[in-house]
Amino acid sequence: MLRHMRNDSTMFPERHVKLFRNGRNQAVRIPREFELLGEDAIPRKEGERLIIEPAPPKRLLALPATLASLDEEFPTIADPHPETVEL
Repeated sequence: MLRHMRNDSTMFPERHVKLFRNGRNQAVRIPREFELLGEDAIPRKEGERLIIEPAPPKRLLALPATLASLDEEFPTIADPHPETVEL
């Protein structure tokens, strides 16, 4: 959460906002006091309520699961012993 914003629902309990169309999507402009961190959010409905939460940060460890597997053999690489060096 930003330093100037408190995670306290009593500070900004509610605010009236206008809904508008953006192409075929319905949209709402989120007032500054309700800003979410990051660039992605996850909306969900609970009954008549629309809940929008910030998406969890993407983790580097999750990246390998999204990659296609390799179906080829790795080539054999010659690994000769190093030459002896006198110091």
